[in-house]
Amino acid sequence: MASVLLPLAEGFEEVEAVSLIDVLRRGGVTVRVAHMNRDKDIDMVLGANGITIQTDISIANVRSENFDMILLAGGWDNTYTLAENEDVQRLLKEFKEKDKIIGSICAAAYALKRADVLGDDYTCYPSAVDEVNHKGYRHDQSVVTDGNVMTSRGPGTALCFGLEIVKRLIGVESYEAVKEGMLLEFCK
Repeated sequence: MASVLLPLAEGFEEVEAVSLIDVLRRGGVTVRVAHMNRDKDIDMVLGANGITIQTDISIANVRSENFDMILLAGGWDNTYTLAENEDVQRLLKEFKEKDKIIGSICAAAYALKRADVLGDDYTCYPSAVDEVNHKGYRHDQSVVTDGNVMTSRGPGTALCFGLEIVKRLIGVESYEAVKEGMLLEFCK
């Protein structure tokens, strides 16, 4: 079974994180949610809009060989923490070195850029483009795949992004089943 690591820090964008977790799990992907607290196995993380998510592993205990993909949600506070966290940055580089899939949505493209793993072609939240400061921005696409790097624009594209990840990790049959079951006919 395919497995995805989703690290979260305070200030994450809830719609993105919850939508991605939900769609991926419906599609048959195991999702582990990691927190930044080195002193706890399980922790609660507060999102940008006051919603708290229970995580199930400390980022300090994550090994890249246990996952097929690392996926970052947006929200500026979350993004800056992920961009500065040594464990997250190390994992991003390991995933790239091992030709594993790396993904981000919204402002989190900045954390990919910081780790020097962002693809040539990418998308992100429009107001994050200047902060990401990387050529190849695609403003006209909800999801951009550049080799093993998958990016998406923001909260409104999270469901379709999750579907694309399901298609990549599990296959078209699961993608179609989740798309139909969730009435996501607007996802292409």
